[in-house]
Amino acid sequence: MEEKIGTIKDILADTAIEDISAFIAKYSQDERKGVVKLVDSARKKLEAYEKEKERIYMMHEFEREYASYGYICGIDEAGRGPLAGPVVAGAVILPKDDDILYLNDSKQLSAAKRDELFDIIKEKALSYGIGIVSHDRIDEINILQATYEAMRSAINQLDPKPDILLNDAVTIPLVDITQVPIIKGDAKSVSIAAASIIAKVTRDRLMEEYAKKYPQYGFEKHKGYGSKEHIEAIKKYGPCEIHRKTFIKNFID
Repeated sequence: MEEKIGTIKDILADTAIEDISAFIAKYSQDERKGVVKLVDSARKKLEAYEKEKERIYMMHEFEREYASYGYICGIDEAGRGPLAGPVVAGAVILPKDDDILYLNDSKQLSAAKRDELFDIIKEKALSYGIGIVSHDRIDEINILQATYEAMRSAINQLDPKPDILLNDAVTIPLVDITQVPIIKGDAKSVSIAAASIIAKVTRDRLMEEYAKKYPQYGFEKHKGYGSKEHIEAIKKYGPCEIHRKTFIKNFID
């Protein structure tokens, strides 16, 4: 008995991407228009999957290059530019056989995809660390030094200790581990991309919590960055506890 198109549609929806080829082989001879469309959709999914695997393979370039070092750690930060809130650093050691897809510069991913990958990274990483440096500390020592402090904090949480650091563009002072600064590293290295996601999701969630305490500033929308809405709120209400005083001098009397 011929399967109903609706049934085949459900089968495709339940088919793991690794098994898509078998689905295509099974239904590619069915000439009904509905099935032809489903097979075409399956082929596009498979093509996108293979393309993503190729992209991720290229993003392992530095991990392959420095594999002889042992434990490779990616480092990145979130929150250097905002007018409010902390700066957050992520440090991630992925396993040698890492197969996580869709890792990328966190800014290139949707919030939903970042949240999904955040959980996957934490589950699959050999180790990860999260360093958080407050707005007060940023005002005290400046944002660059606060970023380095957050990165050192994240690194110090790692077990095992990394043998080499792949950093997004910076060289971190006071760290006795070999470092490789990579320009736009969060788009070139899976380790740095993973750290980028860990840092951004952590910081975004912190700012969403602050939004409940300070609802007039809209932190849940702009996460503390200098949007027009945020600047207008600072001018109207004045700064709140988590604003970086050294960042908002031009917006207050």
